[in-house]
Amino acid sequence: MGLLDALIHFVNFFMPALGVGLLSALLTKLLWRHALQGVSLRRLAAWAVGACALVLIGGLVVTGRDGRMATYIAMTAACALALLWAGWGPGRR
Repeated sequence: MGLLDALIHFVNFFMPALGVGLLSALLTKLLWRHALQGVSLRRLAAWAVGACALVLIGGLVVTGRDGRMATYIAMTAACALALLWAGWGPGRR
C-alpha cells in the first residue's frame, strides 16, 4: 500500500464521523434556532464530529473491524449526547 492509498483509507475511515457530525449540527441549529441562538454552529459541529470520530476509533479498537453496526449505533448516540452537551450544557455561551 502506497502513501496515497493509506491517506485515502484514513480519510474514508473518518468520513462517516464528518458527515453525521456536520449534518446533525446543522439540523440541530435549524430545529432549535431560538434556543441555540447564542451557540455557534462551529461549536456544535466540532463537538459532534469529535464525538463521532472518537466512537469510530473506539469501535475499531474494540471490535477489530471497521463498519460494524454497533459502532454506528454508538456513534449516533455519542453525537446526540455531544450536541446536547455543546448546546445546552454548562459553559454554552
